[in-house]
Amino acid sequence: MKWFKLFLVCSLALVTMNTYAQKERKYIRQGNKEFESSNYEESEVSYRKAADLEEQKSYKTEFNVGDALYKQEKYEDAINQFNNLADLEISKEEKAKIYYNIGNSLMQGEKYEEGIDAYKNALRNNPNDMDTKYNLVYAQKKLAEQQQQDQNQDQDKDENKDKDQEQDKDKENQDQNKDQNEDKKDQEQNQDKQDQDKEQQEQQQKPQISKQDAERILQALAEDEKDTQQKVKEQQAAAAKVRTEKEW
Repeated sequence: MKWFKLFLVCSLALVTMNTYAQKERKYIRQGNKEFESSNYEESEVSYRKAADLEEQKSYKTEFNVGDALYKQEKYEDAINQFNNLADLEISKEEKAKIYYNIGNSLMQGEKYEEGIDAYKNALRNNPNDMDTKYNLVYAQKKLAEQQQQDQNQDQDKDENKDKDQEQDKDKENQDQNKDQNEDKKDQEQNQDKQDQDKEQQEQQQKPQISKQDAERILQALAEDEKDTQQKVKEQQAAAAKVRTEKEW
């Protein structure tokens, strides 16, 4: 009876395992079919259902999940998925495939330097893979172009900075010349105003007389001149007489 019970338990366990295995294979086949039909989101769901039924993480199932993520352009998620597989006890060829897909995902994000490292890891595990060699050369070329572009942008930035400094200097000189011209103009205006004020002061200092007063003054000066001349004549006549008297 005990042997019968033990046999019954083992039989039930085998049936259960077979049931899970059948469901797992079913989801994998369904995921493959959806993947081939470009229904990548549905295929990811199917592969994950298959992975949930596995007692231990399976390289093939998890790898398929990573492929489905990559096809959905979820590159960061795909990189994480493949990186989790790298620690499994798998063959070098399988590791090479993982690093190859990691490199492809990095390239999609223009992370060329990291992509180069991934391709090199793939070649360390499978040195004869021509696709990886080609992608490595391509990644190195893209990295060189990126670095050249960054260098050109930095150079353009420096040139624009120098140009801005020159423009600022020109503007400063223009402002300085403008200030000097304005100062010179102010000085000239001040000088003109001073000259005008001086002229007005001089005009104000000049005696203001009427025409009649001027005629009287001129007449008086003429009479004074006449009297002066008469006195001179009289003095000359008197002097002559004196000299005559002495001669006698």
